[in-house]
Amino acid sequence: MAGVTDAGMRRVAQRRGASLAFSEMVASAGLMQGDAECGARAESVPGAPFAVQLVGCEPASMAQAARRLADDGADLIDINMGCPARRVAGALAGSALMRDLDAAARILEAVVGAVAAPVTLKTRLGWDEASRNAAALAQRAQSVGVKLITIHGRTRCQFYQGAADWKAVAEIVEAVSIPVVVNGDCNGVEDARAMLAASGAAGVMIGRAATGRPWLPGAIARALDSGGPATPPAPDDRHADAAQHLEHLLTRMGGRSGLRHARKHLAAYVDEEGAPAELRRALVTTETPGEAFALLARAYDVDRRRAA
Repeated sequence: MAGVTDAGMRRVAQRRGASLAFSEMVASAGLMQGDAECGARAESVPGAPFAVQLVGCEPASMAQAARRLADDGADLIDINMGCPARRVAGALAGSALMRDLDAAARILEAVVGAVAAPVTLKTRLGWDEASRNAAALAQRAQSVGVKLITIHGRTRCQFYQGAADWKAVAEIVEAVSIPVVVNGDCNGVEDARAMLAASGAAGVMIGRAATGRPWLPGAIARALDSGGPATPPAPDDRHADAAQHLEHLLTRMGGRSGLRHARKHLAAYVDEEGAPAELRRALVTTETPGEAFALLARAYDVDRRRAA
């Protein structure tokens, strides 16, 4: 997720048991032009599989970017054909490629041919209700060598409205022999179990629900294996994770930019802890790293908050 799954968040998620964590969406053209933000989005996490998600609309640029990332150590290249954002779809990339399966297939074939690393695909059910063509896209992806497909259970025109249609993913599962992963509205282990039952998918991808809860994918994975509940880490461990994430952003981006980038994460972390509104407000407006760390510690000090 662009602006969310930075290397600091992925490091926490994978330390807490996430099977795989994808980079922020990286624009192939920007990466090849030396854009600093695109380069930062493709930052790896030491000791963990390096999976990078690419977005673009030109086969040659996508292939070149994939080759560069593979040379830099990427273990897996994921192609985004599901992003609904207007600036992405308006550039004929992301979910817009579901409106032109020939163009989508050319990109997939070019990237698969450019790298030895596995290539995967993330997409949606279709552009709109009248053109749910994910099964056809999945078949074309499989035919050119894509190894896994993740399906978000909405059309592009739904954006994130309504409920994800997990049952609809079953059509894609039946259409191909490669693994299919179901995505959309997974907020806990009961959702994950229902998603797998409805779709017949091989796995579950968690997106927005992991913001503020990077431990969630690992907890759900363990619960699916054991049949038990998804248990969060202890408060002290959650605090350590949040503080290390903040430290990463400050080190990577500098104090001012790092704090501003961290605000969405900090807000999500303290919302998950039920911190008071005034503490949250102070945390997302402070311009001082030291104060941010102190406020974050207060948010996780449950006994002191209850006493206050």
